[in-house]
Amino acid sequence: MNEMTEPTRTLPLVFDEPRGRRKPPQHLADLDAAGRKELLEKAGLPGFRAKQLSTHYFSRLVDDPAEMTDLPAEHRDQLVEQLLPTLMTPLRTMEADAGTTRKTLWRLFDGALVESVLMRYPDRATMCVSSQAGCGMACPFCATGQGGLQRNMSTAEIVEQVVAGARALARGEVAGGPGRVSNVVFMGMGEPMANYKAVIGAVRRLTEKTPDGLGMSARGITVSTVGLVPRIDQLADEGIPVTLALSLHAPDDELRDELVPINTRWKVREAVEAAWRYAERTKRRVSIEYAMIKDVNDQAWRADLLGDVLTSYGDWGWVHVNLIPLNPTPGSKWTASRREDEREFVRRLEAKGVPTTVRDTRGQEIDGACGQLAAHE
Repeated sequence: MNEMTEPTRTLPLVFDEPRGRRKPPQHLADLDAAGRKELLEKAGLPGFRAKQLSTHYFSRLVDDPAEMTDLPAEHRDQLVEQLLPTLMTPLRTMEADAGTTRKTLWRLFDGALVESVLMRYPDRATMCVSSQAGCGMACPFCATGQGGLQRNMSTAEIVEQVVAGARALARGEVAGGPGRVSNVVFMGMGEPMANYKAVIGAVRRLTEKTPDGLGMSARGITVSTVGLVPRIDQLADEGIPVTLALSLHAPDDELRDELVPINTRWKVREAVEAAWRYAERTKRRVSIEYAMIKDVNDQAWRADLLGDVLTSYGDWGWVHVNLIPLNPTPGSKWTASRREDEREFVRRLEAKGVPTTVRDTRGQEIDGACGQLAAHE
């Protein structure tokens, strides 16, 4: 068996969460429709109630059992306890950009802290969700990476972040009036591919038709990774046309070994080649995420090298580069690139025929960089 298809047990220990932690309570979002029915029946409750609970959760976005009036009053609390336990509690919600950006710090059942961000634009509303409490990838410019990995999140804990955002939009709590979540990006705390099973479970819940899921389009979901090559190949086989985002941050191994330590396991060429295979198999354009760090990775020659690396796999439009002005963390030596260096980087990539955009920066006044709120708490 070659490295591209090796089983999970051979992956490095950095992928594994600490042992001995209690698991989150099981929630209907952890299960498919058949699993929910079976769980209720094992508890001595009517299986058909599972669909009613799913309708309240995914379709009506209800979080108050008193509103579930189609459930018999004598069994309501037990039904909710079985399939809708409380997974996370909001500790703080901060707003920016005239109320169109909302960042929430959540406390999970075991005290772990995670963050999610809702960003509303004129044409869409995007939820940025966490997939792990902390992160084991140890990228030095990332606030989350400096705290290490506490644990993986469950499928339901991931989904609940999106549902909470959907509730806020539906209730008109976000500037701009009532709306709905149209996009989800797995770019919050954690490395999604290191919690693969739960992340794929969450993607399936988000895309399953209501009332079994939220009924979102897979094309509105982006899953990011720092380059876990076997997982990228596995994702390509799932049959779910999500967008893959490869967090590259450097086109050369010497620098990327420092910025993205997993590069010592899978080099730049291996990670980019896996992304290209994903694009080939799914016919979905891959996004290359590149944090622009002043005097570190923003030199013009690195733009040329990045363009050469990406175009060496073909020019059929398989890739797009998303430059991210670094949102610096307090006390960090890393800071955002100069605007003139950013513009030259874009110019050189476009000259190589690589579509390039600069990400709209949001939430800097509310500790917008991922992991900052949790670190302060």
